Amino acid sequence: MSDDYREVRPKRLVFSVFLIIVGIVIGITLVSEFHLLPFGAAVNDPQKDPQKPKPPAISQTEQTFVEISKSVTPAVVNISTTRVIKGNEEAPGFPFDDPFFRRFFGDEAPRRGQPRERRAQSLGSGVIVDPNGLIITNNHVVAKADEIKVVLGDKREFKGKLIGSDPKTDLAIIQIEAKDLPTVSWGNSDKLQVGEYVLAIGNPFGLNQTVTMGIVSAVGRANVGIADYEDFIQTDAAINPGNSGGAMVNTHGELVGINTAIFTQSGGYMGIGFAVPSNMAKLIVESLVKNGKVVRGWLGVSIQEITPQLAKEFGLKESKGALVGDVLPNSPAEKAGLKRGDVIVQYNGQTIENAIQLRNLVAKTEVGSKKKVRVVRDKKEKEVEITIEEQPKELPGSAETEQGEEGTSTALMGLEVRNLTPEIARQLGLNRTDKGVVITRIEQGSVAEEVGLQRGDLIMEVNRKPVRNTDDYDEIISKIKKDEAVLLLINRQGRTMFVTISP
Repeated sequence: MSDDYREVRPKRLVFSVFLIIVGIVIGITLVSEFHLLPFGAAVNDPQKDPQKPKPPAISQTEQTFVEISKSVTPAVVNISTTRVIKGNEEAPGFPFDDPFFRRFFGDEAPRRGQPRERRAQSLGSGVIVDPNGLIITNNHVVAKADEIKVVLGDKREFKGKLIGSDPKTDLAIIQIEAKDLPTVSWGNSDKLQVGEYVLAIGNPFGLNQTVTMGIVSAVGRANVGIADYEDFIQTDAAINPGNSGGAMVNTHGELVGINTAIFTQSGGYMGIGFAVPSNMAKLIVESLVKNGKVVRGWLGVSIQEITPQLAKEFGLKESKGALVGDVLPNSPAEKAGLKRGDVIVQYNGQTIENAIQLRNLVAKTEVGSKKKVRVVRDKKEKEVEITIEEQPKELPGSAETEQGEEGTSTALMGLEVRNLTPEIARQLGLNRTDKGVVITRIEQGSVAEEVGLQRGDLIMEVNRKPVRNTDDYDEIISKIKKDEAVLLLINRQGRTMFVTISP
């Protein structure tokens, strides 16, 4: 064999190996680019791809809602009541049958031709808060009921007995003869935040133990017109007739509210529901069980909201606090030295945002306890200590209106007044010692009408100056400048309040 042949053979071997390597590289590239797989191989098989784990069968949030529902629903009961309706008396719930707020009753509207005596039924819900059969619900669910029937989640039926009710918060307590019942633990509603998940559990339209989910849309809702004491939790969790008295729970399965009412123009769910916060409900339950009635704290003042105009008049930096319009004689407030025109800005160390907040704080204060109250008086802060007393059953207030003549100014244009006589005072329900001039006419469309002044209002002060008669009134308003705002102190049906009028 020649030397030339021996030199060529190794070169061919190297070239062949090079071609094989190039072929392998091209093959891998094609498989990667065009996602070519061997026959029978699975696409995206998580068992063969450790980088892509199997998705869980259920998310952690969903599992939480499942567990909460299992835990809470056994403690939510169905309440049905029966009442004998006589004559033309309306069925339960109809005083509240407003286009905006409907109470949760199953009654149909009374119709002509119905018998003078009939049995009306209503449906609602309740929450077991004690294993020995204590159930909280809404007052309007059981109000004036002749019979109360409670159906548990396990289908057992019991006769309910009304232990006590509180129309001012629309809450009531009933008792059934049973033991070792499932309960829902109380939560702290003060810790609720807007955007937090909540579940609403009840019996809408008689569909037992229905669970809906939503968020807290707002807290501290007041001036809604549902109850006297309002501090509602607003939610978008679906609530419908029959949910009333049911449970609102947080993601820990704790009771944070009692479902109470809905905003509706159709009679059904429209995305806005209201619940009484658990902290308020718990106090009502404890008071009803312990005392057989609700005991509330009392200051003995008439208070009103601070508007931007009032804030300016009283030297406040912000429109916050509660303005004292009147101090009742021999009340805790009078004993502590509070005066008309004081602005309460702090109660027991808590900043006061508005009059509703102060009213609720005082109401749940223990009777006999002493609380520090900070006020702004003559544009200076002052702190007083007040001993809280029990709220009387009857609070002052009554009256009517009258007619007459006299006086105007730029801000008070369209307002006519006359001297207060003993006869007018008697008709208006005023005291003999009250001084001022009575509004007898208000021009339609005037600023005075827009701010809410009414015929029969007694003007006692103008710009903090006392008004005894029309001579005082005319003299004071004659010095008011054309573009100057006016601060009035008025007495309406025995209740005094401040009103600002801007020209």
